[in-house]
Amino acid sequence: MLRLLEDKIATPLGPLWILCDEQFHLRAVEWEEHSERMVQLLDIHYRAEGYQRVASTDPNGLSSKMKAYFDGDLSIIDTLSSATAGTPFQREVWQALRSIPCGHVMHYGELAEQLGRPGAARAVGAANGSNPVSIVVPCHRVIGRNGTLTGYAGGVQRKEWLLRHEGYLLL
Repeated sequence: MLRLLEDKIATPLGPLWILCDEQFHLRAVEWEEHSERMVQLLDIHYRAEGYQRVASTDPNGLSSKMKAYFDGDLSIIDTLSSATAGTPFQREVWQALRSIPCGHVMHYGELAEQLGRPGAARAVGAANGSNPVSIVVPCHRVIGRNGTLTGYAGGVQRKEWLLRHEGYLLL
């Protein structure tokens, strides 16, 4: 059975769950108000009977590192490893998301083209929307073709805040 160590931290955007495996690879990062969505994804990826959540305080410093990101150490999320389940296509999209530099964005079509799948913008959007490791796998860095801030499961206001925090949007 997969043991997931979990902690919850306070952020400027509300409480944030951080779950990792015993090797300290992130498995889920989700806003508390979307806990049900997180559980649904965990159940899909690992079967409800295939994992156990165990309370942990700052497992391997992951909570401290996420706090550091919110305090302005933006590059720290590039040092955090994740291990996610999901389809091969989803994992391919999630890996590509990690290549978008802090302070930059792409639109869904550009990401699809980067993956060698022009015309698959909607599929990329769907994979983006099922990302279990928000912020670290920076799905907030993908925007609509016309520059609109669309499609962030944590809410458009959070997406806007994260993009401002990372220097893409000016105050």
